[in-house]
Amino acid sequence: MIKEACVETLQEAILAEKNGADRIELCSHLELDGLTPSMELMEQTCTKLSIPVMVMIRARGGNFVYAEEEVSRMKQEIELAKKAGASGIVLGLLTSDNKIDVHNTRILVNLAAPLPVTFHKAIDELANPVDGVKQLLAIDGITRILTSGGEKTAKQGAKKIREMIQVAGKRITILVAGKITSENIHEIQTLTGRHEFHGRRIVGELT
Repeated sequence: MIKEACVETLQEAILAEKNGADRIELCSHLELDGLTPSMELMEQTCTKLSIPVMVMIRARGGNFVYAEEEVSRMKQEIELAKKAGASGIVLGLLTSDNKIDVHNTRILVNLAAPLPVTFHKAIDELANPVDGVKQLLAIDGITRILTSGGEKTAKQGAKKIREMIQVAGKRITILVAGKITSENIHEIQTLTGRHEFHGRRIVGELT
């Protein structure tokens, strides 16, 4: 079982590793569901931790439909994350008609190479996240999809998560999210059949 802890400070990251996290997703502004962290925080966290650090690349809060200048900013942020020593990149872009923005996603994924890329919960905004998995299979470099199956919680979305797993096959790992804690992770594992999980409290409280 792999536990990815979502953190927004160096202190949280250090505590998460101490508590048994296998991987970190590093963000800022979790009240906005996670934005790109500062270069300083990226460098500090990547230096201090011995476990992989996945860096969120998200230009602003709100929806996941980005203007050209925002995509340009995300390109710069990916370069900073690579220089800081990130183990991988986390991003998610949609089109105005609520599909995966394959064009810009492919550009950013290629820029992130050779780092692996996780497509985050933007996929849960789609009418059917399974369709998003099919689109992402066409983009080399996407190694994970973070999802709660289009629902608020992994428990509610378990059936859809299983469908996404089937479509993703061995090409892409479905990283299960959605109110997963150290207390319910085994239940969610049984419901979804997965072995990789993501959460704010996945290794307990980090305060």
